[in-house]
Amino acid sequence: MTQYRNPLPTVDLVIEVGDRIVLVERKNPPPGWALPGGFVDYGETLEKAAVREALEETNLAVELIEQLHTYSDPSRDPRHHTITTVFLARASGEPKGGDDAKRALLFPAEALPSPMAFDHAGIIADYIAYRRTGARPLSRASIKREK
Repeated sequence: MTQYRNPLPTVDLVIEVGDRIVLVERKNPPPGWALPGGFVDYGETLEKAAVREALEETNLAVELIEQLHTYSDPSRDPRHHTITTVFLARASGEPKGGDDAKRALLFPAEALPSPMAFDHAGIIADYIAYRRTGARPLSRASIKREK
């Protein structure tokens, strides 16, 4: 029987609370600050996974607005090859860290804490550009390598 190695599907969220976004400080490696998100469970839609992960990690009930982009660079997560679909969402209230989030806090998108985990600083830069211009991001690194 052939064994297949496939990327793992994940979701991440840019959760807007007023004019700030929610970031979580990770409890587990890799360390740093990240967008709320995680792995999609078997039988779960991306949208349900996003709402579930937001509630588990931030204690916020979110309203999904739209998909921003899907990121698939094999090196985006040092643990394994993941493909993440990033959603824009809104919520109200103060986030509270839960599940594998040590803390959840609000930050201006232009003033990120350090260090940022994964490729999330780049995702947030794409989010800022999208909010400013309305242009959807392209996976610039992947496109450059594919040419």
